[in-house]
Amino acid sequence: MSTAEINEMPEGFIGALGFASMVVRPGDTAAANGIGDLTVVNNSVLVSLMESAAIAAINEFFETGISTIATAMNLTFVTSAAIGAELQASAQCIAQNGYDVDFNVEIYEGERLVAQATQRRQIVDRVTFLARTAAQSLFEAK
Repeated sequence: MSTAEINEMPEGFIGALGFASMVVRPGDTAAANGIGDLTVVNNSVLVSLMESAAIAAINEFFETGISTIATAMNLTFVTSAAIGAELQASAQCIAQNGYDVDFNVEIYEGERLVAQATQRRQIVDRVTFLARTAAQSLFEAK
């Protein structure tokens, strides 16, 4: 699917599911990342896991050269997870409006809810987006 065809999403796009998983390692902790002194999973690692699940939900619907970027997230950290915890994230595509795609995302350790969020991602043409970002960086650096 090209960016020109965004308003004609294929059947199955809304409701599509994606999954991502990880085992918390010592380097994934808040203490290892300088965010306090607790050896529990760093919240930014949970955000990355949520993004991976959302991307996995919809990537199959896009042609090469089309990607998405996160533009908003409403997030609740319910509990934390220790080193060695096996975390599973699931994301379901719940809405699409133009280039914006919304997801419900959850992370569990077994049956225990660790975090939940609604996430918005924007559909972008990879080359155009990267070129615009590089140009903005050059312009602002002068």
